[in-house]
Amino acid sequence: MERLQDVNAMATTTTIMSEPETTADWKNALPVLAGHGVTLRELRPADAASLCELLTAGEVARFISPPPTTVEGFERFIQWTHDERAAGRYICFAVVPHGLDTAIGLFQVRQLEPAFGTAEWGFVLGSSFWGTGVFMDAARLTIEFAFETVGVHRLEARAAVLNGRGNGALAKAGAVKEGVLRKSFLRNGEYLDQALWSIVRDDWRQTRAVWGSIIH
Repeated sequence: MERLQDVNAMATTTTIMSEPETTADWKNALPVLAGHGVTLRELRPADAASLCELLTAGEVARFISPPPTTVEGFERFIQWTHDERAAGRYICFAVVPHGLDTAIGLFQVRQLEPAFGTAEWGFVLGSSFWGTGVFMDAARLTIEFAFETVGVHRLEARAAVLNGRGNGALAKAGAVKEGVLRKSFLRNGEYLDQALWSIVRDDWRQTRAVWGSIIH
């Protein structure tokens, strides 16, 4: 997703699970997902200040749609995420490293067709947390939640071709690059090419052991 999101990657165990059942529980409130070093949870109004500070930095905002520019703007965005989640169209997790209280980034999943058969995911993290393992930990939790709880069959990601970090992370995650969407992303008055990446549920289940070894 190039809407308030960057692109990076994921991992976990070898268990092959039974067919997932889509649940409506997350529409009432997102669960808290605990990883090795991060927690994913629902966004809170108190996250607005930290998100405004971290996600408006030039190196972070370079390849995402323009984020809000004020704390109040992020507060409105947070309320919007709650409304969209309740409507069953969109999921947005706050990324909170262990030892911190407020969000340092976001992971998002939005439906591209009814009931989330196909969905798009995206993410953005404050630059001081790049390369720390936070992304891989949070991505694993998000992907597992999308496939096994929400019932997603196909998960897509779009990354500006110029976004080397994002595309490299998606490749490391095991996503498949399917092509280039020419001049598909408008940023700062310029249309940029995007790479289209996908992960499908069956492939994800088969490669979970490989991804698990990546993060150790």
